[in-house]
Amino acid sequence: MADKEAIVAASARFTKPTDRTFQYGTAGFRMKANLLDSVVFRVGLLAALRSRKLNGQTIGVMITASHNPPDDNGVKLVDPMGEMLEESWEAEATALANAPTDQDLVEIYTRLIDECQIKPDTKANVIFARDTRASGAHLVALLTEALKVTKTDYTDYKLLTTPQLHYITRCLNTKGTIYEYGEPTEQGYYEKLASSLKTAMQGRKFNGSVTVDCANGVGGPKLLELIKYLPSPSEGGLEIRVVNDDVVKPERLNHQCGADFVKTNQRAPPSSYASPLTRCASLDGDADRIIYYFNDSDGSFRLLDGDRIATLVALFIGDLSRSAGLGEKLKVGVVQTAYANGAATAYVTQDLRLPVVCTATGVKHLHHAATKFDVGVYFEANGHGTVVFSELALKRIGKSEPHSPAQSSALETLRALTALINQTVGDALSDLLLVEVILAHKGWGPKEWDLTYTDLPNRLVPVEVADRSIFKAVDAERRLESPPGVQAQIDAAVGKFKNGRSFARASGTEDAVRVYAEAATRSETEDLAQKVSTIVRQAGG
Repeated sequence: MADKEAIVAASARFTKPTDRTFQYGTAGFRMKANLLDSVVFRVGLLAALRSRKLNGQTIGVMITASHNPPDDNGVKLVDPMGEMLEESWEAEATALANAPTDQDLVEIYTRLIDECQIKPDTKANVIFARDTRASGAHLVALLTEALKVTKTDYTDYKLLTTPQLHYITRCLNTKGTIYEYGEPTEQGYYEKLASSLKTAMQGRKFNGSVTVDCANGVGGPKLLELIKYLPSPSEGGLEIRVVNDDVVKPERLNHQCGADFVKTNQRAPPSSYASPLTRCASLDGDADRIIYYFNDSDGSFRLLDGDRIATLVALFIGDLSRSAGLGEKLKVGVVQTAYANGAATAYVTQDLRLPVVCTATGVKHLHHAATKFDVGVYFEANGHGTVVFSELALKRIGKSEPHSPAQSSALETLRALTALINQTVGDALSDLLLVEVILAHKGWGPKEWDLTYTDLPNRLVPVEVADRSIFKAVDAERRLESPPGVQAQIDAAVGKFKNGRSFARASGTEDAVRVYAEAATRSETEDLAQKVSTIVRQAGG
């Protein structure tokens, strides 16, 4: 472990901006890349401490800003099982990042060692990767400075999607145990997905091609690499048409493409060029979320977002469980946020007859709630999500003995899904294959999927405010408790619209408040969104 003088000397080269206050949130730290030097160095110190606290288990560090503009970047930590950083340590990350002087930094660092009873001679292990942003290589160099000064063993995995780093982190920490998750390499990731996809298909045929917009981010080259491991279309494999995979020009990242563009603008990327009724999907900049969409035969745009993916997956896994003879032994549930469309919630509870839990926005909240079920399906409306199988569920699925060929087939498919799904975090590439497997089994195209229920028109509007921190939300972020009186104004506005629902919450990644609105018609939704945006803008100064 480093001595105090060595940390002070190293930190002195990466001065904290005096006019900035940093906050570790769901996405870690995320901001303009030129503000991150001191933050990334200090995150390196924290990663080393976290590993030592956990007796040398490997901690992951991902440098990415996901769907943000190319000039932004960010950094976040990954805990040993591939999950987000333990919430109690978020405050420590914030404290380290905001230490005003190098001496203050060392004092906080030393306090952490004492409070957490960290043994200085414990070995520390950290792995890290980055997306394709131009600033990534520079920030990696700063991270390694912190790891060197803390005498930490580290491995640079270069360019990876965020879910790939989560996967490798879990694989490293479970290797050689009964919980072994897979081969801890990028190749191991591709091989696991390819093998489980083949088993899950059970000889069924894919229905046409899928066009995938990769947001000109790291998902492009990684999807192309994954395709090499999959059967070709001539061998009965899935035809994947890759668009927006230009990582040579970093300024094109997320520009008029990607999942956030499609979700926010309710239209396909200009470069999609998809024929009517062709399945299309968009990833985000670091490939941890995915949404589907298509153009109907009349030319209208149809969005199949995270709500649609969650309901499709819940429908399929629920049916599979019953077909496998496990219907009474596996409690399948769906976790949503306030952004979930009201029609999706009604479909799950009334048609699928499955329980729904609503949590605050942020993967850590959804993931935690999902672990309360035997099989927890969680997706945010933005397309970020996965499925979590409890240890008991995995045991029951693995040991169940079929009593008929139909049960045997269902069990084999269910077992394959537990491997195809990246249970550590939302994974666009894994989720892409999962959706395609389900559509193949059901013999559905995008239109049949879309017809499962009718979405209420919705709108998501980012509203820039002077200080987003004054907006405090409660009730799973569906209501504001401050500023005083704002929620009453929102309630009054909502009450004027049929099937109206709207809420506002401070963004965890941008200097804005996000306003969500839904109502019976598109025009009413736009009107409601505008009214609530005005209320928020006036309250925010």
